[in-house]
Amino acid sequence: MTNGGEVVHGYPHLDTARAAITALYQRLSPEGIRSYAPSVAPADVAFSDLDDLHLGTQRVAHALVQQLRLPDARMIVSFREMDQAASVELAAGPEYFIELNNRFRTHRRDIGAALAHEITHVLLHRLGLSFPGTRDNEILTDTATTYLGAGWLLLDAYREDRDSSQKLGYLTPEEFGYVLAKRAMVFDEDPRIWFTSPQGYTSYTKGRAQALRDEQQPPLTTAGWTGRHRYAKDRRYALDHLGGDQPGGGHTGGGRPGGPAADPPGDPSAPYAFERQQDGLRVSFPCPTCLQRIRVPVRGRVRARCGLCRTVLDCDT
Repeated sequence: MTNGGEVVHGYPHLDTARAAITALYQRLSPEGIRSYAPSVAPADVAFSDLDDLHLGTQRVAHALVQQLRLPDARMIVSFREMDQAASVELAAGPEYFIELNNRFRTHRRDIGAALAHEITHVLLHRLGLSFPGTRDNEILTDTATTYLGAGWLLLDAYREDRDSSQKLGYLTPEEFGYVLAKRAMVFDEDPRIWFTSPQGYTSYTKGRAQALRDEQQPPLTTAGWTGRHRYAKDRRYALDHLGGDQPGGGHTGGGRPGGPAADPPGDPSAPYAFERQQDGLRVSFPCPTCLQRIRVPVRGRVRARCGLCRTVLDCDT
């Protein structure tokens, strides 16, 4: 929890957040992911200063347990002085003990955000899903909270002005916006109407722009002229150095790695890579939905289906 200190911005954890989205699809399946629709409604987690602190907290916790599909999990919440925003005792259940920072006694509208992160810890514990190391595991938790429909609360809890700041979670505000936008594209939601924090709204729009760039990278046919021009140069380089058939045409569902990769000469950060296969040159790139890498032949226009999330992608390889 950042309380009055400097808030980190940008995308320093983006690779880990993307890996977390892939891990969610691998563990839950596309059908399991879609069972988390819709997102938790603002009315279900609203907390008025007139509400009883403990009864209101239990009500919000119950709504989040339902959102995260934990029907037999009972959350017992208490408040105490602590450095972090909250903590949860992970055990076999069915009761879980959550402690919230005492500051939430007077910052009640953010109780839902703190609870969402801790209850997601319970979900991931039950799923047996974790990343090595505390930092990456917390990023996984933030990402899962957001992608499964409760994390917009964490972004809405971000507020900053000239004299003070508050941010919950390990992702930056823009990274929260990115993951939230990724979810919005899959579930056809518009979370912008839920924000009460102007800074949260702005961070979402920035993250959404980053997420849209994932949908506009070659070899996808939605790529812009600059990306297509860069891709053509990199493909020519790969054909000269790795060999392979000239572009022609065809359809594919992806391939498996089996040869050396050619680093693009112009842009080492390009999201795609070329590989020589027994049947010719292939290009690999991340699926814009689940971020798992897909491999397709370099044959011009092809249609690829992601083997993980089953998204069908039109490509010009």
